[in-house]
Amino acid sequence: MSSNNIPLRPGRRPGKSETRTQILASARRAFSQNGFARTTVRAIATEAQVDPALIHHYFGSKEQLFTAAIALPLDPKKVLAPVHSSTSDQLGTSLLTAVLGVWESEHQAAILAAFRSAISGEGTRLIQSFLLNIVLRDIIPRVDSPAGTGIIRAELVASQIAGLLVTRYILELEPLKSLSVDALVPLVAPNLQRYLTGELPI
Repeated sequence: MSSNNIPLRPGRRPGKSETRTQILASARRAFSQNGFARTTVRAIATEAQVDPALIHHYFGSKEQLFTAAIALPLDPKKVLAPVHSSTSDQLGTSLLTAVLGVWESEHQAAILAAFRSAISGEGTRLIQSFLLNIVLRDIIPRVDSPAGTGIIRAELVASQIAGLLVTRYILELEPLKSLSVDALVPLVAPNLQRYLTGELPI
């Protein structure tokens, strides 16, 4: 029995690798079932049967845990920094440039594998949460004009980005697949900008 009178579980104590795997498995289930916003670190810790402090120790923030859960090799905050610092009239261009820059980087194989895995089965909720709660979360209040349209604007942008990623990198449709980023951004970014700041017929 421990010094604080809480009985310890019998058997071998899990090692670091085993604990991380346990946390990630619980996180994937929780994020898939409840989405990013409704999932708490404490709930993941409870399901994984670990102290919440261990999650912060191994992964840092909930955003970093989410990124690890869907096996992304990059920190979204760093990738999206140019987007958050851009002016409102350049949001479409800066956002698309950032997203395509990641997919065209040396991490493409790992990101493609994570994306393929996430869009199968319950993993679609992970993609939904990633787009709305990580990529577009800080943009929504910036484009919420008139009030209440921020979320639909973000979802329209998410639909465009997700469709582009699928057709270019999963289906590999030509000539879309072979277009350079410099050629692709001017073709698609204006549509994103219209969704973000243009007039909506609703």
